[in-house]
Amino acid sequence: MNRSEITILLQAHASGDEHALDELIPLVYNEMYNMAQGRLIGERPDHTYSATALVHEAYLKLVDFNRIDWKNRNHFFAIASQIMRNILVDYAVKQNAQKRGGNRNKVTLGEKHMKWELNLEEIISIDQALKKLEKLDERQSKVVECRFFGGLTIEETANTLGISEPTVSRDWKMARAWLNRELGAEG
Repeated sequence: MNRSEITILLQAHASGDEHALDELIPLVYNEMYNMAQGRLIGERPDHTYSATALVHEAYLKLVDFNRIDWKNRNHFFAIASQIMRNILVDYAVKQNAQKRGGNRNKVTLGEKHMKWELNLEEIISIDQALKKLEKLDERQSKVVECRFFGGLTIEETANTLGISEPTVSRDWKMARAWLNRELGAEG
């Protein structure tokens, strides 16, 4: 895939070229699908989102952002990760509202959450804590967003955010420690 081609198409769409979207879809679909699949791999069996549905909803929201000044493909995928996070959090909030189970659980954010099931309260708690982290360190917040909500690897996160892999690893470690303290979990 030609990385500059994605950037050119994103910028053409932002300039009003509606045909650019037709060419963009095949270039970004597989990567978006892999992001969604990575995030949904450990969801509950009764979760109503499939990777395909999550990609489609995220893509529709992305192309709805008319006139964004797309910097590059990394910018696109960082926003895609954020949108997937918002979709999953909105889903969790709605499901939680239906259950009305009010106790806040202690959550430990670790590598296991990249692959294993979290309950709705945990997702909501993590999202609320992540909003606080964003005010303190936006880059660490973006790393968590890509890794946790986007299901990206360290390498993919580094590429998406345009930072080095060691920086992603440090930010991921520090952000997890801060979030675990914020969420009331031990170490």
